[in-house]
Amino acid sequence: MNKDEFQGGARYVGGKVEKAIGDTVDSRDWQVDGVVDQVAGGAQNLYGRAKSAVEDIVDGAPELADKLGSEARHAADRTAKVARQGAQTAQDSAKDAPLLWALGAAAIGYGLAWFVHGQRD
Repeated sequence: MNKDEFQGGARYVGGKVEKAIGDTVDSRDWQVDGVVDQVAGGAQNLYGRAKSAVEDIVDGAPELADKLGSEARHAADRTAKVARQGAQTAQDSAKDAPLLWALGAAAIGYGLAWFVHGQRD
């Protein structure tokens, strides 16, 4: 049981008592305050219970974290492999036509510079 579960439960019970007193003395203010405390206490208790459930899942499933980490490493390895293959393909193409690639790189660089700095009047 965490702090929110305890405080929420206590506030809920206090709200029930407050509403009962309001019913007994026929005080609308006490009745409304009691219902408000019941609802707020119930919501806080429910939040605390959900928080405890998440903590239990995290504490009880380290193998799930290991599996997710392993899958992330595999995905990163595959991505790196594809990137290396793409770079190798680009290098091979550049060896075949270095002037064409140089002109293309210059055009892209000029276009980026124009885009970043805008036209000069």
